Amino acid sequence: MRPSTLRALKRAAELTRQNRLAEAVLIAEPVILTADSYEGDEILRWLADHVTDFTGETAEETP
Repeated sequence: MRPSTLRALKRAAELTRQNRLAEAVLIAEPVILTADSYEGDEILRWLADHVTDFTGETAEETP
């Protein structure tokens, strides 16, 4: 993934945690839409692996 794409995704996650969803979409949407199929797959994996970056929640351990 290009460094600029990763920066945009991280910034979008930060804005989402601050309840600034419209701004997050404005930042993330262009990089997602312009990604080729290879980078698109990387973006999907990154989003799946970093869902808590957007929610601010942490996974609770089960006993």
